Amino acid sequence: MSIDVDPVSTTARTASAAAHATTVPAAPTTAPTVAQGTPEDARWLRRAVELATANVAEGGGPFGAVVVAGGVEVAVGQNRVTRDLDPTAHAEVQAIRAACREAGSFALDGMTLYTSCEPCPLCLAACLWARLDRVVFSADRHDASRGGFDDSAFYELFARDRGTWDRTRVHELRLPESTRPFDAWLTHAARTDY
Repeated sequence: MSIDVDPVSTTARTASAAAHATTVPAAPTTAPTVAQGTPEDARWLRRAVELATANVAEGGGPFGAVVVAGGVEVAVGQNRVTRDLDPTAHAEVQAIRAACREAGSFALDGMTLYTSCEPCPLCLAACLWARLDRVVFSADRHDASRGGFDDSAFYELFARDRGTWDRTRVHELRLPESTRPFDAWLTHAARTDY
């Protein structure tokens, strides 16, 4: 999977990132690849941005996403977190869910997700699990932060030992039967690996 930056506004993004560099800490991960996109990429990114902008008026967050295969729109998603009271209802996740239903598969090999903004850690993980070939975004995490959606705390948190987390505590409590579900899975002849 490659993560590409919107080819239409690379210069604006570089200026935006520089302007925010002093206030938003850099993520401990490798920066996304700045790639030269195609007119087709720009077309689908514009569609994602239109979905995001329209979603604000409909009571959703300012995020939109489109899944495309072979130049054809497969599914769209808009942020529905506040409207649906679902913290996982991000635009990318919504688009992936709809595309999986449309494709009749949990794997979206051969497809590209175009999203109005750089995927947050939740959405990036969903993109990886969905096995999308590409993810192309327009606005970056610094633009999102300016809009009130600052994911830098998550990136910083994931880089720390879980024992130091101060908000949501994650603890392991090992039971003798902890591996029983995986043992059942491995011996289940009719399982669908993913």
